Order: sequence, then C-alpha cells, then structure tokens
Amino acid sequence: MDGVGIAIAGSAMAAFLAGIGSAIGIGIVGQQSAGVLSEDPEKFGSLFILVVLPGTQGFYGFLAAMLAMGKITPDLSIIGGWRVLFACLPIAFAGLLSAIHQGKVCAAGANLVAKRADQAMKGVMYAVMVETYAVLGLIITIFLLAKV
Repeated sequence: MDGVGIAIAGSAMAAFLAGIGSAIGIGIVGQQSAGVLSEDPEKFGSLFILVVLPGTQGFYGFLAAMLAMGKITPDLSIIGGWRVLFACLPIAFAGLLSAIHQGKVCAAGANLVAKRADQAMKGVMYAVMVETYAVLGLIITIFLLAKV
C-alpha cells in the first residue's frame, strides 16, 4: 500500500468511526425518547435536542476526513500517509466512543424530561460535558493535520 492509500484509510476511519458512534448514540436516545413521546407528544422539542446531540460527532468526523483529504497528493510518501492516518485517530476514536456514551447520557436526560420537563436543560448540560471530549479530539486532529 502506498502513502495515498494509507492516508485515505485514515480519512475514512475519521468519517466512519465517528459516524458509527453517532448512529449508535442517536439510536440509544431515540429509542428512549420515542417511549417518552408515546406518553406525552408535547415533549418533542425538549427531546429533540437530546436526540440530535450524539449526531455532532459524525459531523466532526466528516470535517476531519475532508481536511485529511486535502493533505493527499499523488506523490504522498508512505511516511506522509501514516502521518495523515495517525492524525485522524483522535477524532475517529473520540467520536466513536463519546457519541455512544453521549447517547446513554441523553437517554437518561430523556428520562428526566419524562418526569420533569422543566429540567430538560440539566440533561442537555450533562450531554454537553461528554461532547467536550469529541471537540477536543477534533481539535487535536486539526492541529496534527496542520503539521503533516
């Protein structure tokens, strides 16, 4: 495999691992929220925020993949390809794991909304705490790609 192939693999990992995490996280909170909505459809707005939050990691992975693709040239060396791949790993794994755990936190927030709709933002705040680590993974990836 040449440097281009290795770099493409890194770019793909950033996109698909973060995307998989987002899909799983949204699935977790979506299932919980659908149950709450079956009892009280008026809570849709509060629950929608919680459902979409785990999806941001997928966007971060997509952004990182696009930035990584910008580093790929036909004459990229094998070392350069490995640099791109390793630069993509922070968002790939931070996105994957934080989205899944954020989905769990958001599902707990959906339970909070079910019982105390006026406290919905407290559930969002807990979810944002998990989001911080996805943002850090994206920032590290951006900094690393800037050095490739």
